[in-house]
Amino acid sequence: MSAGGFSKLPNGSVVVALTLPSPYAGGGNVRMIVLAMNRARALTRLRNLGMRAVYLRGNAEPPTPDEITAVLHHPDGLIWRTAPDGVAELWHPIRALRRQRPGESRPAGV
Repeated sequence: MSAGGFSKLPNGSVVVALTLPSPYAGGGNVRMIVLAMNRARALTRLRNLGMRAVYLRGNAEPPTPDEITAVLHHPDGLIWRTAPDGVAELWHPIRALRRQRPGESRPAGV
């Protein structure tokens, strides 16, 4: 079960934050932050990337102001990092997660 939440921005768009199990054998969790026009589109963006069982039930863990700022300044509007938050770890674009090989816990070069 994923934990997450959302925050509506003044321009009408929504930032959705979800903590999901890592898609690779390394285990752990990843925190995904998605910017979209509404919650349904944000979840659709994740499902189109192969994360089929992604649902947002409630608003238990909404995105922090730092997470909102990070996703607003990223051109893709979809970022991630391992959870719980590593102090030294920066946000990664989604293509870095998709590029990982099974068994790796972090993208190459990080």
